[in-house]
Amino acid sequence: MNLLDRYIFKSVLFTCLAAVGLFAFIVLVPNIARDLLAYVLAGQLSAAAFVKLMLLLVPLAITYALPMGMLTGVLLTLGRLSADHEITAMRAAGLSLPRLTVPIIILAVIGSAVGLYFNFDSMPRARVEYHRELAQAVRINSLSFIEEKTFIRKFPGYIIYVNEKNGAELKDFWGWELDDQKRVKRVVRAATGHLDYDDTTNTLILTLFHVQIEARDEKNPENFSDAAPMIMAERFEPIRLSLERFFKPGSVHVKPDWMTFSQLRAERVRLAARVPPPGQDKDYARENMKLELVYQDKFNTALAVFSLALIGIPLGVKVSRRETSANFGVALLLTLAYYLLTVAVKALDRHPEYRPDILIWVPNLLIIGLGAWLFSKIDRKK
Repeated sequence: MNLLDRYIFKSVLFTCLAAVGLFAFIVLVPNIARDLLAYVLAGQLSAAAFVKLMLLLVPLAITYALPMGMLTGVLLTLGRLSADHEITAMRAAGLSLPRLTVPIIILAVIGSAVGLYFNFDSMPRARVEYHRELAQAVRINSLSFIEEKTFIRKFPGYIIYVNEKNGAELKDFWGWELDDQKRVKRVVRAATGHLDYDDTTNTLILTLFHVQIEARDEKNPENFSDAAPMIMAERFEPIRLSLERFFKPGSVHVKPDWMTFSQLRAERVRLAARVPPPGQDKDYARENMKLELVYQDKFNTALAVFSLALIGIPLGVKVSRRETSANFGVALLLTLAYYLLTVAVKALDRHPEYRPDILIWVPNLLIIGLGAWLFSKIDRKK
């Protein structure tokens, strides 16, 4: 590379890195709020566990941010160079537009290679580790599912309230057991209680002492005229609260999106070798297509880094503006169109006869074709 090539390469590179960082942050925040915030507010995640889990979400955010960041970086840099007439000066010095864009093409190829690494290795490993770490952190702090001075409705069939909680020890416990229509069929009040976690069944065990039990009519719990008398007991049968809806102990089920390149290849071979039972050909074909669609989409998303950078070159030169907001808007519209087309194709995963694994390449090919056409027009005009 000569001095001019290095100048263009560095300008686009640093702008792309900043844009990828911004878009990764935008992708990261809702994922943190959706997956982790509730656990943090409930005290079920320590600060160290939260930071580690947040870092494990970064590869996922980068896989989505990389195509958008590359396009935005190209638009911002070339828009500035064109608005400052630097591209005009380079052209006047005898350099053609294709020659000027060589550093950007090289950067786009590198970006696609980075995208392949994140799609097939970094992101899948991080996703599996993320769910394993989250389950482990919540399991360690499983007793924190019961909070004091809070009406807890997390467990189906129960409403729980504890006036005071000190570690595993409870004081002034209230419990309402609900029927299928969410009507109270039994009220349990205990002076004290104790919490345990059963790792083998993944359940919280509530053992209550000095208990008052009010049972309602099973057929008509809201009929208080025929209410049964209050029952007093020194100890109540343990209440078992399942935590299956929050996490599952043991190994994490690896979804196709979370598989590495070698795992996807092995799974493709395994599915291809299966012989479907009579009458289940369509179900087997759909399962094969879902996996094939994931496999092709990972390649397709990496190629999007290159294709969006390619269409960003003529757009950045043509618009000739340095306004950041306008260029961001163009980048967002283009990437939104790309992702909408991709999502539309993915929706065909239950119809393998339409070959969505081939159609998934159409958005990229359209962008590359449009970029090449715009590039030829710009080159003729300049």
